[in-house]
Amino acid sequence: MLYISDNLKWLRSKRNLSQQEAADGMKLPLDRYKKYEYGKNTPPAETLLLISRYYHISIDLLLTVDLRKISLDELVRLEDNRIVLPIAVDSEGQNLIEIVTHKAKAGYAAGGYADFTFMSQLEHISLPWLKKNEKYRTFPVEGDSMPPHNSKSFIIAKYVEKLGDVMDGKTYIVITTNNEMVYKRLNKNGKNTFTLHSDNTFYQPYDVKFSEIAEIWEYVGSIERENFRPENYSTESLEGIIRKLQNDVMDIKDRIS
Repeated sequence: MLYISDNLKWLRSKRNLSQQEAADGMKLPLDRYKKYEYGKNTPPAETLLLISRYYHISIDLLLTVDLRKISLDELVRLEDNRIVLPIAVDSEGQNLIEIVTHKAKAGYAAGGYADFTFMSQLEHISLPWLKKNEKYRTFPVEGDSMPPHNSKSFIIAKYVEKLGDVMDGKTYIVITTNNEMVYKRLNKNGKNTFTLHSDNTFYQPYDVKFSEIAEIWEYVGSIERENFRPENYSTESLEGIIRKLQNDVMDIKDRIS
């Protein structure tokens, strides 16, 4: 469901504007503007951009979120005119941190991060030592690429507004425009690319362009649901395992021949 029609009416009323004043502000013909507000037509991309810049609200929220249900003053505003949903707090003013579960992971990465209805259905926790003026979320870990964390782990992470704030060598949750959610160690590779590294050296690093990144969240802590086991993921131990597998394969070939 698209909310652009309702949002246009509500945003205009918030500013106490007439339809003529709103249309003039966006440099749109009045008749054309009225069709958008009455829901007869959906604005094309170039018009959505005009509306977004006029009201300083991102296009994804203009389309997909009923803005009447949230406080615009609480939205986290970004330099590229994207916003994330409000910072929720409990009765004592502590941040309520959304928990993205394994079940919700695919939906979040597919765009749920900008869907008010999706986000409002997530469970919350509160951690009193986190800063009140920051935005935090909790994300699941998959597999063994970032030991000692595993599929029983959840990463508590802080929202990163600017890609330039990413520090080489630190770990981050990365959400890509390809609907991927990963937890990796990042390094800048040129001006417009990050190299994503796994701490388990069995997995090869790979590059992600800045343009392919939807969100980045910086690690601040973790929730572990089982005890860590002593593991050795050193390069030497993995090379030994690979050499043994190679020798085993050669032995099998010799027996067959």
